[in-house]
Amino acid sequence: MSIKHPQPRNDQPGTAKNPKGDVRTRLAEARAAEALRRRRRKGLIVGAAAVAVIVAGTGIGIAVQDSRTSSNAPYVAPANADGTVIVYGNPNAKNTLQVYEDFRCPICDELEKSAGPAIQALADNGTYKIEYHMATFLDGNLGGNGSAVALNAAAAALNESTAKFKAFHDELYANQPEETTDGFNSTAEMLKLAAKVPGLVTPAFTKAVQDNTYGQWVNKVSDAFNTSGVTGTPTLKLNGKQLNVFSASGVPVTQAQYTAVVDSALAGK
Repeated sequence: MSIKHPQPRNDQPGTAKNPKGDVRTRLAEARAAEALRRRRRKGLIVGAAAVAVIVAGTGIGIAVQDSRTSSNAPYVAPANADGTVIVYGNPNAKNTLQVYEDFRCPICDELEKSAGPAIQALADNGTYKIEYHMATFLDGNLGGNGSAVALNAAAAALNESTAKFKAFHDELYANQPEETTDGFNSTAEMLKLAAKVPGLVTPAFTKAVQDNTYGQWVNKVSDAFNTSGVTGTPTLKLNGKQLNVFSASGVPVTQAQYTAVVDSALAGK
């Protein structure tokens, strides 16, 4: 099992070289290491600082950084969370869209910028509810804590309301840094982006961001993703069936194409 993201068109053979190609290659290699870590996860001792993976028969040791909050920190779950899942839309909607994301994932950002408004619109009109299943594996693969810091801040927004979470979620993707820079690993940056969401920055929100109040909850959310069986982000499932939201060459669907994909999936239920 490997962590794979759809590749954009200009990363395909025979086309112009993508200036980010080398970064994507390193990212793919890091995801492969993360996939191996997951396969070896059972029976390993997971420390707060790192996960050590020994490749059987090779003598090669792969160290994967782990940005988990210390187990000594108190567990606090944000209001409006459904366990480790974040539900947006009418919770009684008869259809469910499961969205698997990592805030540092550049391909998640590409899909968000392409089809994001349509994804939200179908939740807003009651076609389905969205269940967000968030990941932080890119922290482990690339080093740093940006995914976890962003998810803690998103949890602080969720504590205010699901609408505040969704608005902050969108701001994070609208301002996503290069995944290798760990630009989200900054409470100041989180507060700066939160200020773009009207009414979000309150004393309680600021304290939760600065104190990493929901760090232990972030750990549980990350664990849930790691055991979900999902092998890449973004992954979208409608009523449990994966949607194809990228072309064969890795281009994300447009809003109109996304709506058509959902309509077709629902018609075939």
